[in-house]
Amino acid sequence: MASADEAKTRTVRARQLRRESTDVEWRLWAIVRNRQLGGFKFRRQVPIDRYFADFACREAKLVVELDGSQHRDQVAYDTARTQTLEVCGWRVMRFDNLEVLTNPTGVGDAILAEMLAARV
Repeated sequence: MASADEAKTRTVRARQLRRESTDVEWRLWAIVRNRQLGGFKFRRQVPIDRYFADFACREAKLVVELDGSQHRDQVAYDTARTQTLEVCGWRVMRFDNLEVLTNPTGVGDAILAEMLAARV
C-alpha cells in the first residue's frame, strides 16, 4: 500500500499529466467525458500500479491507451505496461492517435462495445 507521501506525489503527477494532455487525448476525452458513452464514467490519467492510464472506467475495469508515433519504438515497454494493467485486473484497449483523429465515432463505438461485453 502506498504511503501518504507516495499517494500525494501520484496525485500531483496525475494532475500535471491532465493539464498537459495532447490534442488527441482531448479529442477522446470529448467522446467519453460526462458519461456520454453508454453512461459509463471515465477518468483521465488514473494511477494504476506504477503507471498512469490515459483513460480508465472503473465500473467496466477498462483502460484505454492512446499510442502516438513514439509507441512504434517502445513495443516492449507497451507490452509490459499492458501486462501489468491486466495483472491488476484491467482490460486494455489501445488506439493509434491517427485512428482517434480520423475515426472518432468508430473508436467510441469500439470502446462502448467492449464495456457492454464486460457486463455479460
